[in-house]
Amino acid sequence: MSLRLIVFDCDGTLIDSQVAIIHAMRAAFGAADLPAPDDESIRGIVGLSVPQAVASLAEDHGPETLAIIDREFRQASIRWRADNPGASATFYPGARETLDHLNESGELLAVATGKARRGLDHLLDTTDLHGHFVVTQSADDAPSKPHPGMLENCARMSGADDLVMIGDTSFDMLMAKSFGCKAIGVSWGYHADAVLLDSGADVLVHDFDELRRALADG
Repeated sequence: MSLRLIVFDCDGTLIDSQVAIIHAMRAAFGAADLPAPDDESIRGIVGLSVPQAVASLAEDHGPETLAIIDREFRQASIRWRADNPGASATFYPGARETLDHLNESGELLAVATGKARRGLDHLLDTTDLHGHFVVTQSADDAPSKPHPGMLENCARMSGADDLVMIGDTSFDMLMAKSFGCKAIGVSWGYHADAVLLDSGADVLVHDFDELRRALADG
C-alpha cells in the first residue's frame, strides 16, 4: 500500500508574502547602488533560493555585486520581520483551514520552500504550524527549485512513495516533474495560469475548496 505525502510550497501558495519580499529586494538593490527591479520581476523569482533569485534579477552584474544584494536582502528580511511582527504570515483565504483539515484527516504534510531555514522556522513558530508537517525543507536543505532535491528529501525522510506537490510557480511544477510526482498549480500566487500549465501542472485550482476536492480525487 502506497503512502502519500502532500507537499506545499509556502510563499504564494500558503501565505501572501510579496510585500515583505518586494520591500527587502528593493532595499538590497538600493544598498548595492542599483535601481530596483519592478514588482512583477520580483514576484517572478519568488520560490527560488536567494542566490538564484538575485542572479536572475541582476544577471548583468558580477559576483561581488550579487553577494552584496544577497546579504542585504537577507538582512532586510530580518529587519522586516522584526518591525512587522505577524505581517509576513498572512494566510490566503482557506489556507490554514485546509492545513488543519488535512492534518485532522490523517494526511501526511510537508513544506518545501525557497525560504532560508531561519525564515521558515520563524513562520512556523509564529503560526503554530510546526506540528502540521512531518518534513520541512528550506533553501538550506537542498539545491534551489526546480532541482528535485527537496522532494527527494521529503520522500526519504517521510518514507512516502506517493508525493503530490502544490505550488504557485513554474519552479514548483518543474521540480515535481523532475522528481516524477503529481503537480497541482494554484492560481492565486505569483505565476500566471498559463505558465503553470506550460511548466507541467497536472491540475490547476483556483481556491482551497477546489484544492481539497483535487486531493480527495487522488
